[in-house]
Amino acid sequence: MAKIKLRPLDDRVVVQPLEAEEVTAGGIVLPGAAQEKPQRGKVVAVGAGKLLDSGKRGELSVTVGDEVIFGKYGGSEVEVNGEEFKILRESDILAKVVG
Repeated sequence: MAKIKLRPLDDRVVVQPLEAEEVTAGGIVLPGAAQEKPQRGKVVAVGAGKLLDSGKRGELSVTVGDEVIFGKYGGSEVEVNGEEFKILRESDILAKVVG
């Protein structure tokens, strides 16, 4: 993947969704229209953090390279150089995949 030129603002995170499963657990191959929207992705850029009342920036819980799970319909989808990305608020991220 080429380095993208997006700099999210505040507590926003740019995520590259991972590919949807093409084969079910039972071995059935799904056509593109029947595949679930991906809910996992890799963080490729993070903002500086939410501006707090004190004037300081809140630290984000995710960093570039983390694999995360996000809400199915959360965030905004954008296309940059032919690649799909999602821009989410940190609060739209449900979990960080560890291990």
